Amino acid sequence: MIQRFLLSFVLFLSLPAVALAKGGVVSAADPRAAAAGQAMLRAGGTATDAAMATMIALTVVEPQSSGIGGGGFLVHSDARGQVSTIDGRETAPAAAGPRRFLGADGKPLPFVQAVAGGLSVGVPGNVRLMAAAHRRWGRLPWATLFEPAIALADGGFAATPRLVAAVGAVDRLWGDFPAITALYHPGGKPPVAGATLRNPALARLLRTIAQGGADAFYTGPVAASITTAGATAKRNPSALTAADLAGYEAKERPAVCAPYRTYRLCGMGPPSAGAMTVLQILGLLERFDMKALGPDNPISWHLIGEAMQLAYADRDKYLGDTDFVAVPLAGLLDKRYIARRALLIDPASSLPRYEAGTPPGAAPRTAAVSSEVPATTNFVTVDGQGDVVTMTSTVEGPFGSQIVTDGMVLNNELTDFSFAPEWDGAPVANRVEAGKRPLSSMAPTIVYDARGRVVLALGSAGGRRIPMHVLKTLVGVLDWGLPVADAIALPNIYFGGGALLVERGTSLAAMKPALERLGQTVVVADVGSKVNAIERTATGWRGAADPRSEGVALAE
Repeated sequence: MIQRFLLSFVLFLSLPAVALAKGGVVSAADPRAAAAGQAMLRAGGTATDAAMATMIALTVVEPQSSGIGGGGFLVHSDARGQVSTIDGRETAPAAAGPRRFLGADGKPLPFVQAVAGGLSVGVPGNVRLMAAAHRRWGRLPWATLFEPAIALADGGFAATPRLVAAVGAVDRLWGDFPAITALYHPGGKPPVAGATLRNPALARLLRTIAQGGADAFYTGPVAASITTAGATAKRNPSALTAADLAGYEAKERPAVCAPYRTYRLCGMGPPSAGAMTVLQILGLLERFDMKALGPDNPISWHLIGEAMQLAYADRDKYLGDTDFVAVPLAGLLDKRYIARRALLIDPASSLPRYEAGTPPGAAPRTAAVSSEVPATTNFVTVDGQGDVVTMTSTVEGPFGSQIVTDGMVLNNELTDFSFAPEWDGAPVANRVEAGKRPLSSMAPTIVYDARGRVVLALGSAGGRRIPMHVLKTLVGVLDWGLPVADAIALPNIYFGGGALLVERGTSLAAMKPALERLGQTVVVADVGSKVNAIERTATGWRGAADPRSEGVALAE
């Protein structure tokens, strides 16, 4: 197994961004991680085996974005079309409370002051998620899933341009973090693209988990090293206890599903806001003939922009961890409610403001925006039997909390909570509470046709922008009839600072004057993405990766 994987690793620079196969396919944001999943499929593993091996390998080669020191959401569909989801989102430790991110003056801390150190670290969820998924849908031995990642950590891997850029973005914070400096400033200097990096401590950690199972991560010496790292951090030391780790559970939750035209789409429910936001936007667009308008028409993007801002207003007001907050899930997707909201959208002009509605079953609540950073990763796998997995995994911002223990980057996921616990005297849904999971924009999504077959599965990185990267890809495939690779390559759109943001250097940027005539303030910006997907074709499965990324799709 390791020998076959290493051959794929040596050849990774020539791997394709698109792959067509009669058997299984893996699409991931790094070629080495995709090759790890491919090796599992070739060894007779399931889509879940491939996805979990991919996730572990990403811990090594994409430490700036994801890994076992963080958490994620997994959406699984079997060949009969039965969908399941697993919530591996990080939890706030028992010591966390609503004032966690308030300064001495009672005001929310600046993000940069809160992110580095122990204060931002949540209990990692990915290893428990992995164990739950493998127990239910895995076929290969648990230890086999770790072999490619161990080979990479021990033998070394080439630093990618994206990793090098991430180091340059945050290494000014590393003066108080010697462990991460030692790993990613080898020889005391930032790495250059192509430089070989090794992580023997992470290889030892992965061997420990491979031999001892998930309990070897959440109890014993590994758990002790995590708690010590947070408590002794030079910046923002904070308690994350052995009991916090030992008590962590990955939770199977009901999928959130809704129709769109002739399709049925399913994704992750809260504490993910991704599926709810994507499905709401699609519901708002359904009254418009997006197919006839097409991707080259500014009106199409104007409608997307209007629907986006209405849906995000609902997101920020109502969504949070349903174990702590009453979220009006049914109301937010109620057809009559969405139809009323859709009537606010005028193809000929922009709304003066975008406010949350009042969906059925909604309790009084105040809107507040969280501070998600555009990092994260997504990977999608399908096996020869037709089982599909799409999973989004993250340590939150670049290199998470900047804390490294046992060669593993620890997340800064708690900064995804809203720092202000209340606003205008009303509680914020996404406030910090002990044991709570912060709201996320991650949006792993599976699409079914009218016969109940999976026809598309995808997800993206990008922080709060994730739902929009997924949304434009869905519109590209389902409305505009594009192959998924072409849909991923469509321009990205988002909003911020009272303006519509359109991706620099794209056809959408050229539409700026037309969009402005519809009443929008439009800013051309760098709105990157990192989408990975698979789709069903007449001749087999086709995988694709974002051309803006280093990702690839590999056939079994």
